[in-house]
Amino acid sequence: MADYYKVLDVEKTATDEAIKKSYRKLALKYHPDRNKEKGAEEKFKEISEAYAVLSDKDKKRQYDQYGDAKFHQQYSQEDIFRGADFSTVFKDFDMGGFDNIFSRIFSGGGGGGFAGGQGGFGGHQQQQQQQKGQDAEYPLTIGFHESFTGSERQISYSLGDGSSHNIHLKIPAGAKSGAKLRVAGKGLKSPYGGRSGDLMVVLKVAEHPTFKRIDDDIEVALPLKISEALLGCSIDVETMDGAKKVKIPAGVKPGTKVRLKGLGFPKPGKTGVRGDLYVVIELRIPEKLTSQQITVIESLQSVDL
Repeated sequence: MADYYKVLDVEKTATDEAIKKSYRKLALKYHPDRNKEKGAEEKFKEISEAYAVLSDKDKKRQYDQYGDAKFHQQYSQEDIFRGADFSTVFKDFDMGGFDNIFSRIFSGGGGGGFAGGQGGFGGHQQQQQQQKGQDAEYPLTIGFHESFTGSERQISYSLGDGSSHNIHLKIPAGAKSGAKLRVAGKGLKSPYGGRSGDLMVVLKVAEHPTFKRIDDDIEVALPLKISEALLGCSIDVETMDGAKKVKIPAGVKPGTKVRLKGLGFPKPGKTGVRGDLYVVIELRIPEKLTSQQITVIESLQSVDL
């Protein structure tokens, strides 16, 4: 992934006008109808993508906050170009090929296939009217057990376009932190009269005092007495499905993981398929020994234990 600031040859502190000026200069230079050199069209796509992000206040903020890699995990190219307005960049120029270049390159004529890339050009009023509004994000924290079983929530929120919404949200079993649930048509209104954008509910799963989630697996610590670790034992372990009897082999070492197959989180989209639960062995060392315990431990030294 390229650094958008380097692509447009601007600093991170550049003003909106400086970003626009640099893009306009580069776009005129690499316009495929004006520059027939190999790679000019790809360069034009690249600088246009950079401008679509850096000229949008919200996208630029998230790009600066999360960095290039994480930004592209959240935004598809369709999302990047949605709502981008290139008309103000070239309003003082004879656009000529600029009027249809985005339609040709980004809508399939040049193999780009970037829906929404042509937004903002005067010659595409009908396409503008069909343009979808921007998506909105809503952060939602859910409980550990809630993410395990799935649940339903009522959510109320307001958006910057003045609209207010009340929605019924279904959270699937096995939902993870960072997962996005799309609710169609509940985002920002389209400035061109098209359908509204979507609402992306971004989930954050609260931590649990006992269980630790790793992907679809669960880890739970099991502190053992020294005698239990040396001699082995059968002991109850708490799981998301209730207490389960676990057999611990003699001589088990701290850090050993005992696998309980199929007792982890449900795998989203895979009915009946679950991760595993791992019992992580720890040693329970008493902070203070009784006189009897000291005597026993001293006797162990005589037999090299």
